[in-house]
Amino acid sequence: MLKDQFILLVDDDSNDVLLLQRAFHKAGIGDLLKVARDGEEAIAYLSGSDRYADRSKFPMPFLILLDLKMPGTDGFEVLQWARAEPELKRLLIVVLTSSNLQSDIDRAYELGANSYLVKPVGFDEMVNLIQRFEAYWTEINRTPSSSTSARVVQPEPTLL
Repeated sequence: MLKDQFILLVDDDSNDVLLLQRAFHKAGIGDLLKVARDGEEAIAYLSGSDRYADRSKFPMPFLILLDLKMPGTDGFEVLQWARAEPELKRLLIVVLTSSNLQSDIDRAYELGANSYLVKPVGFDEMVNLIQRFEAYWTEINRTPSSSTSARVVQPEPTLL
């Protein structure tokens, strides 16, 4: 388990949010989940703007669970925005959406998603997915430290 860390769920569908909250609790990790109800709120949170300016109260998440199909700023736009922000380039972003369209999967990965999951329909299947998800991202997968910055390698000058 990740002490003092959390997952930011970005989803506008209140039924899906409730199902995911229940699944996280049933999986024993309900305390890891915080919710942004749409893309605009997610961007405000991640950028530390407006009411989210105090990082001691609103720290950065360990990982984002991002729905794609939202009105206004959709998940693709949030993903594209996050990957354009230097301090968010290494933030883990997992798409969790109802779309199983190959074009959505391809686009999400092209925009920088770390993983793409399709929401299961049933509660038991959702709990199973969340348990496997938690095990992978918190026990199996290894990530760079948050202090590690991406290194830009300059090309060697060519000799004429």
